Amino acid sequence: MLEPVVNIAAYLFAPLDRLPERRAEVRALCASRHLKGTVLLSPEGINLVLAGPREGIDLLVSHLRSDPLLASLDPKESVSDHQPFSRLLVKLKKEIIAFGIEGVRPGDYTSPKLPPKELKKWLDEGRPLTLLDTRNDYEVRLGTFENALPIGVNHFRDFPEAVRKLPPELKQQPIVMFCTGGIRCEKAGPFMEQEGFQQVYQLEGGILKYFEECGGDHYTGDCFVFDHRVALNPRLEETATTQCYACQQPLTVEDQQSEHYVPGVSCPSCWKSAAEQPAVTLAEREALLAAACDPLPGSAPATNERPLNVPARYDRWTLIDFLCDHHPHIARGEWLAIVSRGYLRDRDSPLSADFIVRGGQRLARLEPDTIEPEVNAAIRIVAWEDDYVVFDKPAPLPMHPCGRFHRNSMTEILARAFPGEHLTPAHRLDANTTGLVVFARSRQAAKAIQPQFKRGIAGKTYLCRVAGHPTWNDTTSRQPIARDPSKNGFRVIDRDTGDAAETEFRVLARLENGESLVEAVPRTGRTNQIRVHLWDLRHPIVGDPVYLADMKLGERQTLSPADPPMCLHAWRLTFEHGPDREWRRYETARPAWAE
Repeated sequence: MLEPVVNIAAYLFAPLDRLPERRAEVRALCASRHLKGTVLLSPEGINLVLAGPREGIDLLVSHLRSDPLLASLDPKESVSDHQPFSRLLVKLKKEIIAFGIEGVRPGDYTSPKLPPKELKKWLDEGRPLTLLDTRNDYEVRLGTFENALPIGVNHFRDFPEAVRKLPPELKQQPIVMFCTGGIRCEKAGPFMEQEGFQQVYQLEGGILKYFEECGGDHYTGDCFVFDHRVALNPRLEETATTQCYACQQPLTVEDQQSEHYVPGVSCPSCWKSAAEQPAVTLAEREALLAAACDPLPGSAPATNERPLNVPARYDRWTLIDFLCDHHPHIARGEWLAIVSRGYLRDRDSPLSADFIVRGGQRLARLEPDTIEPEVNAAIRIVAWEDDYVVFDKPAPLPMHPCGRFHRNSMTEILARAFPGEHLTPAHRLDANTTGLVVFARSRQAAKAIQPQFKRGIAGKTYLCRVAGHPTWNDTTSRQPIARDPSKNGFRVIDRDTGDAAETEFRVLARLENGESLVEAVPRTGRTNQIRVHLWDLRHPIVGDPVYLADMKLGERQTLSPADPPMCLHAWRLTFEHGPDREWRRYETARPAWAE
Protein backbone atom coordinates (compact mmCIF):
# COMPACT_ATOMS: atom_id res chain seq x y z
CA MET A 1 0.00 0.00 0.00
CA LEU A 2 1.35 3.43 -0.95
CA GLU A 3 2.30 5.79 1.85
CA PRO A 4 -0.23 8.65 2.22
CA VAL A 5 0.88 12.08 1.08
CA VAL A 6 0.98 14.60 3.93
CA ASN A 7 -0.30 18.08 3.06
CA ILE A 8 0.57 21.08 5.23
CA ALA A 9 -0.37 24.75 5.15
CA ALA A 10 1.31 27.27 7.43
CA TYR A 11 2.17 30.92 7.73
CA LEU A 12 3.87 33.12 10.28
CA PHE A 13 4.45 36.86 10.32
CA ALA A 14 8.01 37.47 11.47
CA PRO A 15 10.78 39.92 10.47
CA LEU A 16 12.86 37.65 8.26
CA ASP A 17 16.36 38.49 7.11
CA ARG A 18 18.83 36.64 4.84
CA LEU A 19 16.04 35.92 2.38
CA PRO A 20 18.22 34.58 -0.49
CA GLU A 21 20.05 32.25 1.90
CA ARG A 22 16.81 31.09 3.50
CA ARG A 23 15.36 30.46 0.06
CA ALA A 24 18.33 28.32 -0.98
CA GLU A 25 18.16 26.29 2.23
CA VAL A 26 14.42 25.63 1.99
CA ARG A 27 14.63 24.87 -1.72
CA ALA A 28 17.45 22.34 -1.25
CA LEU A 29 15.73 20.59 1.67
CA CYS A 30 12.36 20.35 -0.12
CA ALA A 31 13.93 19.09 -3.35
CA SER A 32 15.99 16.46 -1.55
CA ARG A 33 12.88 15.16 0.27
CA HIS A 34 10.55 15.21 -2.74
CA LEU A 35 8.30 17.94 -1.36
CA LYS A 36 6.20 19.95 -3.82
CA GLY A 37 4.09 23.06 -3.47
CA THR A 38 4.82 26.74 -2.84
CA VAL A 39 6.83 28.57 -0.21
CA LEU A 40 6.72 32.37 -0.05
CA LEU A 41 9.38 34.24 1.90
CA SER A 42 9.25 37.98 2.51
CA PRO A 43 10.51 40.57 4.99
CA GLU A 44 7.18 40.15 6.81
CA GLY A 45 7.27 36.34 7.20
CA ILE A 46 6.63 32.96 5.59
CA ASN A 47 3.63 31.36 3.88
CA LEU A 48 3.70 27.80 2.60
CA VAL A 49 1.55 25.01 1.20
CA LEU A 50 3.48 21.78 0.64
CA ALA A 51 2.91 18.06 0.24
CA GLY A 52 5.11 14.99 0.36
CA PRO A 53 6.23 12.03 2.47
CA ARG A 54 5.77 12.23 6.25
CA GLU A 55 9.51 12.04 6.92
CA GLY A 56 10.25 14.95 4.57
CA ILE A 57 7.44 17.12 5.93
CA ASP A 58 8.56 16.55 9.53
CA LEU A 59 12.17 17.33 8.64
CA LEU A 60 11.21 20.60 6.95
CA VAL A 61 8.98 21.74 9.82
CA SER A 62 11.75 20.88 12.32
CA HIS A 63 14.28 22.82 10.23
CA LEU A 64 12.05 25.89 10.07
CA ARG A 65 11.21 25.80 13.77
CA SER A 66 14.91 25.58 14.66
CA ASP A 67 15.09 29.26 13.68
CA PRO A 68 14.00 31.38 16.70
CA LEU A 69 12.06 33.67 14.36
CA LEU A 70 9.94 30.74 13.14
CA ALA A 71 9.77 28.68 16.32
CA SER A 72 6.00 29.18 16.67
CA LEU A 73 5.15 28.01 13.14
CA ASP A 74 2.01 25.84 13.46
CA PRO A 75 1.16 23.91 10.25
CA LYS A 76 -2.31 22.54 9.55
CA GLU A 77 -2.25 19.00 8.17
CA SER A 78 -4.34 16.76 5.97
CA VAL A 79 -3.55 13.65 3.94
CA SER A 80 -4.25 12.58 0.38
CA ASP A 81 -3.56 9.50 -1.71
CA HIS A 82 -1.70 11.48 -4.37
CA GLN A 83 0.63 14.48 -4.71
CA PRO A 84 -1.63 17.53 -5.25
CA PHE A 85 1.15 19.76 -6.59
CA SER A 86 3.01 19.43 -9.88
CA ARG A 87 6.21 21.29 -8.92
CA LEU A 88 8.14 23.07 -6.20
CA LEU A 89 8.29 26.87 -6.05
CA VAL A 90 10.22 28.85 -3.43
CA LYS A 91 9.74 32.57 -4.05
CA LEU A 92 10.81 35.86 -2.52
CA LYS A 93 7.96 38.39 -2.23
CA LYS A 94 7.37 41.86 -0.80
CA GLU A 95 4.36 40.49 1.14
CA ILE A 96 3.34 36.91 1.90
CA ILE A 97 -0.27 37.97 1.35
CA ALA A 98 -0.77 40.89 -1.03
CA PHE A 99 -2.75 43.72 0.56
CA GLY A 100 -0.90 46.99 -0.01
CA ILE A 101 -2.36 48.99 2.92
CA GLU A 102 0.06 51.09 4.93
CA GLY A 103 0.06 50.62 8.68
CA VAL A 104 -1.16 47.00 8.61
CA ARG A 105 1.70 44.94 10.04
CA PRO A 106 0.53 41.57 11.43
CA GLY A 107 4.00 40.95 12.84
CA ASP A 108 3.33 43.82 15.29
CA TYR A 109 -0.43 43.55 15.85
CA THR A 110 -3.42 41.35 14.88
CA SER A 111 -7.02 41.34 15.96
CA PRO A 112 -7.91 38.99 18.84
CA LYS A 113 -7.94 35.33 17.76
CA LEU A 114 -10.93 33.16 18.56
CA PRO A 115 -10.10 29.42 18.90
CA PRO A 116 -12.29 27.12 16.78
CA LYS A 117 -13.84 25.40 19.80
CA GLU A 118 -14.75 28.78 21.30
CA LEU A 119 -16.45 29.84 18.07
CA LYS A 120 -18.40 26.58 18.03
CA LYS A 121 -19.48 27.26 21.63
CA TRP A 122 -20.64 30.75 20.68
CA LEU A 123 -22.60 29.38 17.74
CA ASP A 124 -24.09 26.57 19.85
CA GLU A 125 -25.26 29.19 22.36
CA GLY A 126 -26.73 31.37 19.62
CA ARG A 127 -24.64 34.34 20.73
CA PRO A 128 -25.40 37.43 18.58
CA LEU A 129 -22.51 38.04 16.16
CA THR A 130 -21.73 38.52 12.48
CA LEU A 131 -19.69 35.85 10.73
CA LEU A 132 -17.75 37.64 7.97
CA ASP A 133 -16.35 35.50 5.13
CA THR A 134 -13.27 37.35 3.84
CA ARG A 135 -12.67 34.93 0.95
CA ASN A 136 -13.33 35.38 -2.75
CA ASP A 137 -16.81 34.77 -4.10
CA TYR A 138 -15.82 31.60 -5.98
CA GLU A 139 -14.54 30.12 -2.70
CA VAL A 140 -17.69 31.08 -0.79
CA ARG A 141 -19.80 29.39 -3.46
CA LEU A 142 -18.44 25.95 -2.48
CA GLY A 143 -19.24 26.30 1.20
CA THR A 144 -19.28 28.62 4.20
CA PHE A 145 -20.58 28.92 7.76
CA GLU A 146 -24.34 29.08 8.22
CA ASN A 147 -25.69 32.65 7.99
CA ALA A 148 -22.21 34.02 7.20
CA LEU A 149 -21.95 37.38 5.41
CA PRO A 150 -19.70 37.16 2.32
CA ILE A 151 -17.52 40.23 1.87
CA GLY A 152 -18.25 40.09 -1.88
CA VAL A 153 -14.89 40.25 -3.69
CA ASN A 154 -13.18 38.37 -6.49
CA HIS A 155 -9.69 39.16 -5.17
CA PHE A 156 -8.39 39.97 -1.69
CA ARG A 157 -6.93 43.26 -2.94
CA ASP A 158 -10.56 44.46 -3.26
CA PHE A 159 -11.23 43.80 0.44
CA PRO A 160 -10.61 47.39 1.71
CA GLU A 161 -13.17 48.89 -0.66
CA ALA A 162 -15.71 46.16 0.20
CA VAL A 163 -15.26 46.86 3.95
CA ARG A 164 -16.06 50.53 3.39
CA LYS A 165 -19.42 49.49 1.90
CA LEU A 166 -20.49 47.44 4.94
CA PRO A 167 -23.50 48.76 6.94
CA PRO A 168 -22.32 51.33 9.53
CA GLU A 169 -24.24 49.59 12.34
CA LEU A 170 -21.81 46.65 12.14
CA LYS A 171 -19.06 48.83 13.58
CA GLN A 172 -20.47 48.41 17.10
CA GLN A 173 -21.35 44.69 16.79
CA PRO A 174 -19.17 41.59 17.36
CA ILE A 175 -17.66 40.36 14.09
CA VAL A 176 -15.87 37.03 13.68
CA MET A 177 -14.02 36.96 10.37
CA PHE A 178 -12.63 33.81 8.77
CA CYS A 179 -10.79 32.56 5.69
CA THR A 180 -9.24 29.26 4.56
CA GLY A 181 -6.24 29.11 6.90
CA GLY A 182 -6.29 32.45 8.71
CA ILE A 183 -3.63 34.39 6.83
CA ARG A 184 -5.96 36.84 5.10
CA CYS A 185 -7.63 37.67 8.41
CA GLU A 186 -4.24 38.63 9.88
CA LYS A 187 -4.37 41.73 7.66
CA ALA A 188 -8.13 42.07 7.29
CA GLY A 189 -8.72 42.41 11.06
CA PRO A 190 -6.33 45.30 11.77
CA PHE A 191 -7.61 47.10 8.68
CA MET A 192 -11.22 46.81 9.86
CA GLU A 193 -10.19 48.21 13.23
CA GLN A 194 -8.56 51.16 11.42
CA GLU A 195 -11.91 51.71 9.70
CA GLY A 196 -13.72 51.96 13.03
CA PHE A 197 -15.00 48.42 13.66
CA GLN A 198 -14.77 47.97 17.43
CA GLN A 199 -15.29 44.23 18.11
CA VAL A 200 -13.32 42.28 15.51
CA TYR A 201 -12.17 38.70 16.08
CA GLN A 202 -10.47 36.34 13.67
CA LEU A 203 -11.04 32.58 13.59
CA GLU A 204 -7.72 31.09 14.66
CA GLY A 205 -6.37 28.76 11.97
CA GLY A 206 -9.28 29.48 9.64
CA ILE A 207 -11.77 26.99 8.26
CA LEU A 208 -9.23 24.17 8.02
CA LYS A 209 -8.39 24.40 11.71
CA TYR A 210 -12.10 24.51 12.53
CA PHE A 211 -12.63 21.33 10.46
CA GLU A 212 -9.74 19.67 12.30
CA GLU A 213 -11.08 20.47 15.79
CA CYS A 214 -14.85 20.77 15.33
CA GLY A 215 -15.78 18.94 12.14
CA GLY A 216 -18.60 20.38 10.06
CA ASP A 217 -20.87 21.76 12.79
CA HIS A 218 -22.46 25.06 11.68
CA TYR A 219 -20.72 24.78 8.28
CA THR A 220 -22.39 23.92 4.97
CA GLY A 221 -20.50 22.55 1.96
CA ASP A 222 -16.76 22.16 1.32
CA CYS A 223 -13.71 24.40 1.62
CA PHE A 224 -11.84 25.50 -1.48
CA VAL A 225 -8.07 24.91 -1.36
CA PHE A 226 -5.46 26.26 -3.74
CA ASP A 227 -4.04 23.00 -5.08
CA HIS A 228 -5.04 20.13 -7.36
CA ARG A 229 -7.46 18.75 -4.77
CA VAL A 230 -9.68 21.83 -5.33
CA ALA A 231 -11.84 21.25 -2.23
CA LEU A 232 -11.87 19.46 1.14
CA ASN A 233 -14.87 18.34 3.18
CA PRO A 234 -15.11 18.81 6.97
CA ARG A 235 -13.24 15.50 7.41
CA LEU A 236 -10.34 17.12 5.49
CA GLU A 237 -10.83 14.66 2.61
CA GLU A 238 -10.58 15.55 -1.07
CA THR A 239 -14.01 15.80 -2.69
CA ALA A 240 -15.27 15.24 -6.24
CA THR A 241 -15.20 18.98 -6.87
CA THR A 242 -13.14 19.98 -9.90
CA GLN A 243 -12.28 23.26 -11.59
CA CYS A 244 -13.27 24.72 -14.95
CA TYR A 245 -10.12 25.11 -17.02
CA ALA A 246 -11.75 27.87 -19.07
CA CYS A 247 -12.74 30.25 -16.25
CA GLN A 248 -11.18 28.56 -13.14
CA GLN A 249 -14.52 28.37 -11.30
CA PRO A 250 -14.78 25.45 -8.83
CA LEU A 251 -17.42 22.96 -9.96
CA THR A 252 -19.51 20.81 -7.64
CA VAL A 253 -20.78 17.37 -8.65
CA GLU A 254 -24.08 19.03 -9.60
CA ASP A 255 -22.24 21.56 -11.80
CA GLN A 256 -20.48 18.70 -13.56
CA GLN A 257 -23.84 17.16 -14.50
CA SER A 258 -24.86 20.32 -16.37
CA GLU A 259 -25.21 20.14 -20.14
CA HIS A 260 -23.09 23.29 -20.21
CA TYR A 261 -20.11 21.57 -18.60
CA VAL A 262 -17.64 20.51 -21.27
CA PRO A 263 -14.28 19.61 -19.68
CA GLY A 264 -11.59 21.99 -20.86
CA VAL A 265 -14.14 24.12 -22.74
CA SER A 266 -16.93 25.54 -20.57
CA CYS A 267 -18.98 25.25 -17.39
CA PRO A 268 -22.32 26.69 -16.25
CA SER A 269 -20.50 29.91 -15.25
CA CYS A 270 -18.82 30.63 -18.57
CA TRP A 271 -20.89 28.67 -21.09
CA LYS A 272 -21.98 30.46 -24.21
CA SER A 273 -24.70 29.36 -26.58
CA ALA A 274 -23.86 28.10 -30.04
CA ALA A 275 -24.87 31.49 -31.44
CA GLU A 276 -22.39 33.21 -29.14
CA GLN A 277 -19.66 30.54 -29.48
CA PRO A 278 -19.17 29.68 -33.16
CA ALA A 279 -17.75 26.25 -33.88
CA VAL A 280 -14.06 26.04 -34.64
CA THR A 281 -13.12 23.62 -37.41
CA LEU A 282 -10.06 21.37 -37.43
CA ALA A 283 -8.73 23.37 -40.35
CA GLU A 284 -8.97 26.58 -38.31
CA ARG A 285 -7.20 24.95 -35.40
CA GLU A 286 -4.47 23.64 -37.68
CA ALA A 287 -4.09 27.19 -39.01
CA LEU A 288 -3.50 28.35 -35.43
CA LEU A 289 -0.84 25.64 -35.09
CA ALA A 290 0.87 26.73 -38.29
CA ALA A 291 0.86 30.37 -37.17
CA ALA A 292 2.42 29.41 -33.82
CA CYS A 293 5.34 27.81 -35.70
CA ASP A 294 6.03 30.51 -38.28
CA PRO A 295 8.74 31.19 -37.36
CA LEU A 296 9.62 28.37 -34.98
CA PRO A 297 9.40 29.60 -31.36
CA GLY A 298 13.04 28.69 -30.70
CA SER A 299 14.45 30.45 -33.76
CA ALA A 300 14.97 33.74 -31.91
CA PRO A 301 17.88 34.04 -29.44
CA ALA A 302 16.79 33.50 -25.83
CA THR A 303 18.17 32.24 -22.54
CA ASN A 304 17.83 28.48 -22.36
CA GLU A 305 17.49 27.08 -18.83
CA ARG A 306 18.72 23.50 -18.61
CA PRO A 307 18.17 21.40 -15.48
CA LEU A 308 21.23 20.13 -13.63
CA ASN A 309 20.43 17.40 -11.09
CA VAL A 310 22.85 16.59 -8.27
CA PRO A 311 23.22 12.80 -7.75
CA ALA A 312 23.27 11.57 -4.15
CA ARG A 313 26.98 10.72 -4.31
CA TYR A 314 27.83 14.43 -4.61
CA ASP A 315 26.05 15.41 -1.39
CA ARG A 316 27.98 18.24 0.36
CA TRP A 317 30.51 18.68 -2.45
CA THR A 318 31.38 22.18 -3.57
CA LEU A 319 29.63 23.26 -6.76
CA ILE A 320 32.84 23.48 -8.78
CA ASP A 321 34.09 20.06 -7.68
CA PHE A 322 30.72 18.51 -8.49
CA LEU A 323 30.67 20.10 -11.96
CA CYS A 324 34.20 19.03 -12.83
CA ASP A 325 33.71 15.45 -11.64
CA HIS A 326 30.23 14.98 -13.11
CA HIS A 327 31.08 16.64 -16.46
CA PRO A 328 34.81 16.01 -16.94
CA HIS A 329 34.65 16.86 -20.68
CA ILE A 330 34.37 20.55 -19.70
CA ALA A 331 37.58 22.08 -18.33
CA ARG A 332 37.64 23.46 -14.78
CA GLY A 333 38.52 26.94 -16.07
CA GLU A 334 35.49 26.89 -18.37
CA TRP A 335 33.22 25.88 -15.47
CA LEU A 336 34.67 28.67 -13.31
CA ALA A 337 33.92 31.18 -16.06
CA ILE A 338 30.34 29.91 -16.37
CA VAL A 339 29.83 30.17 -12.59
CA SER A 340 31.39 33.65 -12.37
CA ARG A 341 28.92 34.94 -14.97
CA GLY A 342 26.01 33.81 -12.78
CA TYR A 343 24.91 31.07 -15.19
CA LEU A 344 24.64 28.37 -12.48
CA ARG A 345 21.60 29.00 -10.30
CA ASP A 346 19.30 27.59 -7.71
CA ARG A 347 16.13 28.91 -9.32
CA ASP A 348 16.65 32.69 -9.37
CA SER A 349 19.75 32.88 -7.17
CA PRO A 350 23.22 32.72 -8.80
CA LEU A 351 25.63 30.34 -7.06
CA SER A 352 29.30 30.68 -6.16
CA ALA A 353 31.96 28.09 -6.95
CA ASP A 354 32.24 27.12 -3.28
CA PHE A 355 28.47 26.66 -2.83
CA ILE A 356 27.73 23.34 -1.07
CA VAL A 357 25.37 21.19 -3.14
CA ARG A 358 23.02 18.57 -1.71
CA GLY A 359 22.14 15.17 -3.11
CA GLY A 360 18.85 15.35 -5.05
CA GLN A 361 19.10 19.12 -5.52
CA ARG A 362 17.92 20.46 -8.88
CA LEU A 363 19.99 23.35 -10.18
CA ALA A 364 19.69 25.30 -13.41
CA ARG A 365 22.33 26.15 -15.97
CA LEU A 366 21.56 29.23 -18.05
CA GLU A 367 22.68 29.36 -21.68
CA PRO A 368 22.07 32.92 -22.95
CA ASP A 369 21.45 33.85 -26.59
CA THR A 370 20.53 30.27 -27.49
CA ILE A 371 18.95 29.48 -30.85
CA GLU A 372 17.36 26.07 -30.66
CA PRO A 373 17.84 23.41 -33.36
CA GLU A 374 15.14 23.23 -36.01
CA VAL A 375 12.31 20.71 -35.69
CA ASN A 376 9.46 19.49 -37.86
CA ALA A 377 6.41 21.30 -36.48
CA ALA A 378 3.84 20.07 -39.02
CA ILE A 379 1.48 18.78 -36.31
CA ARG A 380 -1.82 17.43 -37.67
CA ILE A 381 -5.05 17.19 -35.69
CA VAL A 382 -6.73 13.79 -36.08
CA ALA A 383 -9.64 14.36 -33.64
CA TRP A 384 -10.69 17.21 -31.34
CA GLU A 385 -13.14 15.84 -28.78
CA ASP A 386 -14.75 17.32 -25.66
CA ASP A 387 -12.27 15.63 -23.31
CA TYR A 388 -9.20 14.95 -25.42
CA VAL A 389 -7.35 15.66 -28.68
CA VAL A 390 -5.56 13.14 -30.89
CA PHE A 391 -2.60 14.53 -32.83
CA ASP A 392 -0.42 13.07 -35.58
CA LYS A 393 3.05 14.07 -34.37
CA PRO A 394 5.78 14.74 -36.95
CA ALA A 395 9.48 14.12 -36.40
CA PRO A 396 11.90 15.22 -35.28
CA LEU A 397 9.91 16.98 -32.55
CA PRO A 398 10.43 16.47 -28.79
CA MET A 399 7.25 16.09 -26.78
CA HIS A 400 8.48 18.09 -23.76
CA PRO A 401 11.12 20.79 -23.15
CA CYS A 402 14.42 19.01 -22.65
CA GLY A 403 18.12 19.47 -23.35
CA ARG A 404 18.61 21.74 -26.35
CA PHE A 405 14.85 21.95 -27.03
CA HIS A 406 12.56 24.13 -24.93
CA ARG A 407 10.38 26.38 -27.05
CA ASN A 408 10.76 23.99 -30.00
CA SER A 409 8.81 21.20 -28.30
CA MET A 410 5.30 19.91 -28.87
CA THR A 411 3.83 20.96 -25.52
CA GLU A 412 5.26 24.49 -25.87
CA ILE A 413 3.97 24.83 -29.45
CA LEU A 414 0.49 23.67 -28.40
CA ALA A 415 0.49 26.14 -25.50
CA ARG A 416 1.30 28.97 -27.93
CA ALA A 417 -1.30 27.88 -30.48
CA PHE A 418 -4.12 27.28 -27.97
CA PRO A 419 -3.51 29.55 -24.93
CA GLY A 420 -7.01 28.88 -23.56
CA GLU A 421 -6.46 25.13 -23.44
CA HIS A 422 -4.69 23.01 -20.82
CA LEU A 423 -3.50 20.09 -22.95
CA THR A 424 -1.77 17.30 -21.03
CA PRO A 425 -0.12 14.39 -22.85
CA ALA A 426 -1.63 11.06 -21.81
CA HIS A 427 1.51 9.23 -22.98
CA ARG A 428 4.65 10.07 -24.93
CA LEU A 429 6.51 9.46 -28.15
CA ASP A 430 10.24 9.81 -28.75
CA ALA A 431 11.35 12.97 -30.54
CA ASN A 432 12.23 10.94 -33.66
CA THR A 433 9.01 8.88 -33.62
CA THR A 434 6.00 9.94 -35.68
CA GLY A 435 2.32 9.14 -35.26
CA LEU A 436 -0.64 9.20 -32.91
CA VAL A 437 -0.50 10.77 -29.48
CA VAL A 438 -3.37 11.70 -27.12
CA PHE A 439 -3.61 14.91 -25.07
CA ALA A 440 -6.25 15.28 -22.32
CA ARG A 441 -8.11 18.59 -22.17
CA SER A 442 -8.81 18.54 -18.43
CA ARG A 443 -7.47 17.09 -15.20
CA GLN A 444 -10.49 14.81 -15.01
CA ALA A 445 -9.86 13.46 -18.51
CA ALA A 446 -6.16 12.99 -17.77
CA LYS A 447 -7.04 10.91 -14.69
CA ALA A 448 -9.24 8.68 -16.86
CA ILE A 449 -6.90 8.28 -19.86
CA GLN A 450 -3.32 8.38 -18.52
CA PRO A 451 -3.62 5.25 -16.30
CA GLN A 452 -4.73 3.20 -19.31
CA PHE A 453 -1.38 3.84 -20.98
CA LYS A 454 0.58 3.27 -17.76
CA ARG A 455 -1.16 -0.04 -17.05
CA GLY A 456 -1.15 -1.29 -20.65
CA ILE A 457 -4.95 -1.12 -21.07
CA ALA A 458 -4.68 1.22 -24.04
CA GLY A 459 -3.62 -0.43 -27.27
CA LYS A 460 -0.72 0.92 -29.38
CA THR A 461 0.42 -0.51 -32.69
CA TYR A 462 3.58 0.73 -34.39
CA LEU A 463 5.03 0.31 -37.87
CA CYS A 464 8.78 -0.24 -38.05
CA ARG A 465 11.18 -0.55 -40.96
CA VAL A 466 14.13 -2.63 -39.77
CA ALA A 467 17.47 -3.79 -41.05
CA GLY A 468 17.62 -7.38 -42.30
CA HIS A 469 15.11 -10.17 -42.81
CA PRO A 470 14.04 -11.74 -39.49
CA THR A 471 14.10 -15.53 -39.37
CA TRP A 472 10.77 -15.39 -37.51
CA ASN A 473 7.35 -14.29 -38.74
CA ASP A 474 6.29 -13.25 -35.25
CA THR A 475 8.06 -13.16 -31.90
CA THR A 476 7.84 -11.60 -28.45
CA SER A 477 10.74 -9.93 -26.66
CA ARG A 478 10.64 -9.91 -22.88
CA GLN A 479 14.13 -8.59 -22.25
CA PRO A 480 14.22 -6.23 -19.21
CA ILE A 481 15.32 -2.66 -19.88
CA ALA A 482 17.63 -0.64 -17.64
CA ARG A 483 15.83 1.69 -15.26
CA ASP A 484 18.44 4.42 -15.71
CA PRO A 485 20.38 5.55 -18.76
CA SER A 486 23.90 4.22 -19.20
CA LYS A 487 26.89 6.59 -19.11
CA ASN A 488 26.22 7.70 -22.67
CA GLY A 489 22.61 8.56 -21.76
CA PHE A 490 20.82 5.68 -23.55
CA ARG A 491 18.64 2.85 -22.25
CA VAL A 492 19.91 -0.69 -22.94
CA ILE A 493 19.01 -4.27 -22.00
CA ASP A 494 19.73 -5.06 -18.34
CA ARG A 495 19.00 -8.72 -17.64
CA ASP A 496 19.96 -8.47 -13.96
CA THR A 497 18.20 -5.42 -12.53
CA GLY A 498 16.21 -3.97 -15.44
CA ASP A 499 12.46 -3.32 -15.48
CA ALA A 500 10.21 -5.94 -17.05
CA ALA A 501 9.34 -5.12 -20.65
CA GLU A 502 7.35 -6.95 -23.33
CA THR A 503 6.89 -6.23 -27.06
CA GLU A 504 5.17 -8.37 -29.69
CA PHE A 505 6.51 -8.25 -33.26
CA ARG A 506 5.06 -9.49 -36.57
CA VAL A 507 6.72 -9.32 -39.99
CA LEU A 508 4.47 -7.61 -42.56
CA ALA A 509 6.88 -7.73 -45.53
CA ARG A 510 10.47 -8.62 -46.39
CA LEU A 511 11.72 -6.02 -48.85
CA GLU A 512 14.04 -6.52 -51.80
CA ASN A 513 16.67 -4.10 -50.45
CA GLY A 514 17.30 -6.36 -47.47
CA GLU A 515 15.05 -4.46 -45.04
CA SER A 516 11.72 -5.55 -43.54
CA LEU A 517 8.45 -3.94 -42.51
CA VAL A 518 7.46 -5.03 -38.99
CA GLU A 519 4.42 -4.40 -36.80
CA ALA A 520 5.19 -3.82 -33.10
CA VAL A 521 2.73 -3.95 -30.17
CA PRO A 522 4.28 -2.90 -26.82
CA ARG A 523 2.60 -4.48 -23.80
CA THR A 524 4.61 -2.32 -21.37
CA GLY A 525 5.77 1.27 -21.67
CA ARG A 526 9.51 1.48 -21.01
CA THR A 527 11.58 4.29 -22.49
CA ASN A 528 12.79 3.42 -26.04
CA GLN A 529 11.28 -0.06 -25.56
CA ILE A 530 10.58 -0.96 -29.22
CA ARG A 531 13.92 0.42 -30.38
CA VAL A 532 15.89 -1.43 -27.69
CA HIS A 533 14.09 -4.74 -28.24
CA LEU A 534 14.59 -4.66 -32.03
CA TRP A 535 18.25 -3.71 -31.52
CA ASP A 536 18.65 -6.67 -29.16
CA LEU A 537 17.03 -8.92 -31.81
CA ARG A 538 19.73 -7.71 -34.26
CA HIS A 539 17.19 -5.87 -36.43
CA PRO A 540 17.61 -2.17 -35.51
CA ILE A 541 15.20 0.40 -36.87
CA VAL A 542 16.29 2.05 -40.10
CA GLY A 543 17.40 5.64 -39.46
CA ASP A 544 17.75 5.21 -35.68
CA PRO A 545 20.64 7.49 -34.65
CA VAL A 546 21.23 5.64 -31.37
CA TYR A 547 20.69 1.88 -31.77
CA LEU A 548 22.93 0.96 -34.69
CA ALA A 549 23.88 -2.26 -36.42
CA ASP A 550 26.36 -4.73 -34.86
CA MET A 551 25.13 -3.72 -31.35
CA LYS A 552 26.82 -0.31 -31.56
CA LEU A 553 25.47 2.89 -30.02
CA GLY A 554 25.38 6.25 -31.77
CA GLU A 555 26.45 9.54 -30.23
CA ARG A 556 23.36 11.71 -30.66
CA GLN A 557 19.70 11.41 -29.89
CA THR A 558 17.58 13.86 -31.88
CA LEU A 559 17.74 13.99 -35.68
CA SER A 560 17.44 17.18 -37.72
CA PRO A 561 14.65 17.73 -40.29
CA ALA A 562 17.24 17.30 -43.06
CA ASP A 563 18.22 13.79 -41.90
CA PRO A 564 16.56 10.63 -43.24
CA PRO A 565 13.65 9.73 -40.93
CA MET A 566 13.78 7.17 -38.18
CA CYS A 567 11.33 4.56 -39.45
CA LEU A 568 9.13 4.15 -36.36
CA HIS A 569 5.51 5.26 -36.54
CA ALA A 570 2.67 5.07 -33.98
CA TRP A 571 0.07 3.74 -36.41
CA ARG A 572 -3.01 2.68 -34.43
CA LEU A 573 -4.37 3.66 -31.03
CA THR A 574 -7.26 2.38 -28.87
CA PHE A 575 -8.44 3.36 -25.40
CA GLU A 576 -11.61 3.39 -23.32
CA HIS A 577 -13.52 6.60 -22.80
CA GLY A 578 -16.72 7.96 -21.31
CA PRO A 579 -19.15 6.67 -18.67
CA ASP A 580 -19.92 3.62 -20.84
CA ARG A 581 -16.17 2.88 -21.31
CA GLU A 582 -16.62 2.89 -25.07
CA TRP A 583 -13.52 1.96 -27.07
CA ARG A 584 -12.12 4.77 -29.19
CA ARG A 585 -9.98 3.71 -32.17
CA TYR A 586 -7.73 5.86 -34.35
CA GLU A 587 -5.41 5.10 -37.26
CA THR A 588 -3.11 7.26 -39.39
CA ALA A 589 -2.03 6.87 -42.98
CA ARG A 590 1.17 4.90 -43.44
CA PRO A 591 4.29 7.02 -43.90
CA ALA A 592 5.98 6.81 -47.31
CA TRP A 593 8.65 4.41 -46.02
CA ALA A 594 5.93 1.94 -44.93
CA GLU A 595 3.96 1.81 -48.18
